[in-house]
Amino acid sequence: MMCPLICYIHRHQKYNNFMKPPERIETERLILRKLRMQDAPDIFTAYAQDPEVTRYLTWRPHQSVEETYRFVEQMLKHWEAGRTYAYAITAKDADTIIGMIAMHPDGYRLAIGYVLAREHWGKGYIPEVARALIDWALQQPSVQRVYATTDVENDASRRVLEKVGMECEGVFPKYMVHPNISAAPRDSYMYAITK
Repeated sequence: MMCPLICYIHRHQKYNNFMKPPERIETERLILRKLRMQDAPDIFTAYAQDPEVTRYLTWRPHQSVEETYRFVEQMLKHWEAGRTYAYAITAKDADTIIGMIAMHPDGYRLAIGYVLAREHWGKGYIPEVARALIDWALQQPSVQRVYATTDVENDASRRVLEKVGMECEGVFPKYMVHPNISAAPRDSYMYAITK
């Protein structure tokens, strides 16, 4: 069974010196753009309701598009508050969402997290967009470290983090609850790249 390309982020409440990122970033094949409320149906259809994609996420699959609308609304509020910068991932030749990647400022650190619709796994999309965000982040004077965590069983996500130049710093025992696997906290790998 293929593992979803999901990375878990650790959220903190330190957002101070982080420069607001651009609302649009282009890579070789993809566009990252700020979410819009009208994205909710595409997000729901592409991956939010898919139990295989959400296996290693910290939330359960969405049961309705209304749940996805609430999620998008929350992400837009977080963007304005500087807590989380969530980008829709689209192909350059279409504005249909195939996934999402987010940055979470944490003082001089920045966490990243991502998700990709199952039909697009194995195409190298997540390393492409993650590299773009890491490159942008490490150019910011306030960012010294970009990091991500992933469940110890999520081999696909570990490969992504290694492809973008992050190093595994070890296992954090009982670090994250993944409700689609277990109600108990699970061990996670910590990956990071620094200036």
